[in-house]
Amino acid sequence: MSIEKRVIELVEEKIADRPDLFLVDVQMHGGGLLTILVDGDNGVAITDCVAISRHVGFHLEEENAIEQAYNLEVSSPGLDTPLKSARQYQKNISRLLSVKLIDGAKHEGKLLAADETGITIEENIKEKGKKAVLVQNVIPFTDIVETKVLVSFK
Repeated sequence: MSIEKRVIELVEEKIADRPDLFLVDVQMHGGGLLTILVDGDNGVAITDCVAISRHVGFHLEEENAIEQAYNLEVSSPGLDTPLKSARQYQKNISRLLSVKLIDGAKHEGKLLAADETGITIEENIKEKGKKAVLVQNVIPFTDIVETKVLVSFK
C-alpha cells in the first residue's frame, strides 16, 4: 500500500465523526515532505489540523510506514490552491471563479451551481461595440483543467 493511501485511511478514520470536515489532498513530496489538505464546510480550526497531524503521525511511526525522516504538514487549502473536489465547489457557490478548460479556454464568473458532473457559472460577456450580457455556462468536470477562487479586495 502506498503512503498516500495509508494516510488517506488514517485521515478519514480521524474525521469520521466530523461530517463537516473532508479530505482534499494527500501528497508525499520529494525531500520527505508529507502534506495533507483538509477543508470544512465552515473552515478548519487549527485544533482540527493538530488532531489530524497527531493521529496520522502516531500511526505512521507505530507502523514504521516511512523509512526516511519526513515532515508532516496538515493545513487547509490556501486561496491559491485549485479546487479539487465536488464538495469544494459546493462550498464556494456564489463566489467568483477562474476556470481553465482542456481546450485552453478560460472562463471567469460567479459559481451558481455544482453537482457530481460539473458546474454552472454566470459570466459577464461583453462583445466589442455591444452591451454586456450575463450568460450561464454549464461546464462538465471532464473539461476542467484547473479552477481557482478569485479574491476581490473591493
